[in-house]
Formats: sequence, C-alpha cells, structure tokens
Amino acid sequence: MSDKQKALICLVLAAVLWSSGGVLIKWVEWSPMAIAGIRSIIAALVIGIAFRHEKLTFSKVQWAGAAAYCSTVFFFVTATKMTTAANAILLQYTAPIYVALLGGWLLSERADRRDWLTIGVVVAGMIFFFIDKLSGGAMTGNLLAIASGVSFALCIVCLRMQKNGSPHGSILLGNLLTFIISIPFLSGISLSTSNIVGIIVLGVFQLGLAYVLYSYAIRHINALQATLITTIEPILNPIWVFLVLGEVPGQFAIIGGLIVVSAITLRYYLDTPQSAKEEAVI
Repeated sequence: MSDKQKALICLVLAAVLWSSGGVLIKWVEWSPMAIAGIRSIIAALVIGIAFRHEKLTFSKVQWAGAAAYCSTVFFFVTATKMTTAANAILLQYTAPIYVALLGGWLLSERADRRDWLTIGVVVAGMIFFFIDKLSGGAMTGNLLAIASGVSFALCIVCLRMQKNGSPHGSILLGNLLTFIISIPFLSGISLSTSNIVGIIVLGVFQLGLAYVLYSYAIRHINALQATLITTIEPILNPIWVFLVLGEVPGQFAIIGGLIVVSAITLRYYLDTPQSAKEEAVI
C-alpha cells in the first residue's frame, strides 16, 4: 500500500472521529470556552504522546497554524452551541473554497477545473443536505461557523506548508494555546458523569486521535484534497444524531449526502489512472 493510499484511509478515519463532535459538544453541559479548553488539553496529551519522538520547530508557520487552529476550535464549539450542529458543520465546510484560493497563493498547489467543479458540486450538495435547516437559527452562531471555515482553511494550508517538517506541532501548540485561553472560564463547571465521559471522548478520540491521523495524512495529500475528502464529516454527523437523539434525516439530507459522496468518489476515481502511471514510473 502506497503512502498516499494510507493517507487516504487516515483521512477517512479522522473524518469519522470528527463527525461525533456535534452530538458530544451539545451533550456536555459546559460553556463553549470550557469545552474547548478541556477537550484541547486532553487532545494535547494524546498528540504529544503520539509524536513524542518528533521535535517542534516553533517556526512562524508553525505558530501561524497554531493560531489558526485555536481560532477554529473556539469558533466551531461556540457556533455548535449557538446554532444547530448541521449549520455549524455546513458553514465550516466552506473551507475548500478558501483552501483553493490560499493554496495557489501560498503553496503553489493550484486547483484545476476538475477541482473547481468538485468544489461546486460538494458545496451545492451540502447546501441541499441541510436545506431544511438553513432557515432560522442564531445569526451569530452562523457567522462564527463561517469564521471557523476560514480559520480551518488557514490551518490546513499552514499544516501543508510543514509537510516536510512537523505539521503536528501546530495542532499541539494550538491545543495548548486553546487551554490557556480557556482557563478563566473553567470555574464552576459541573463534573457529572455524563460531562466527564463526554469531554474525555471528545478529547481523546474526536480531537486527539483524529488529528494524529490527519497530521500524518497531510504530509502525503495536498491541502485541497485533504479538505474535500474530510467533507464526509457532515454526512456522518446526522447519523450519530439519529443514533443518539433519534432524529431522522429528511429526504433532502439523503439526496445531498449522495451528491457529496458521488462527487468526491468520482473526483478521485478520475485521478486513479494518472496516479497508477506515476507509481509505475517510480
């Protein structure tokens, strides 16, 4: 199995773990800042152990990635609390648009016509997926979700810029930074069993392990591909909501999910012949 194939598997697994965030964030009865902080310090321990043999560079790019990551965490957790989980995920996943724009400028990874077509179909599919949930909701939460998409794109680009270095460093530093900022908001939190279990699952699996997988994959997959593949997260999210809360996805959600999955599958199927040729030459 090639490094790229392993990276694709890691990305899919990371997206599955990320997809549990909406339900778990709403489950834990703490403020957004407290959830973000405690989740991040647990995730930092997981990431630190996983990459204990790799040194941090503390470069400008690494710190920029950490700041972008920290912003993403706070924006997304707060958005999930203030608006629907569907809105938060959908609006965050406008990130492929920003990655495509930033990638050409900062990474020299210019999107081709097939990439732009895939972006258009993915965005259209996700809008269709949550079309019945876009009306109403807290406007502030929706705006924060959009902001999380922008900062998420910046984080991805910064990680890709460190593909030959220590991309995990931005995630580790970002989690530590998130915890430090959250300290003033930790007083008075309820330490009930459900809250403790929820925050541990969020920190260890939904964030920590997911980013360990993602940090490996980003070294072998370009930034735009990484963002497009992980758009399966908003498809899986309603499934977890159904299993935990009993909410049944509507007809629009099913159609939208099929559109997104088909677009991503077709995009990488079309790349397969060329990839096979390149590997044969190597």
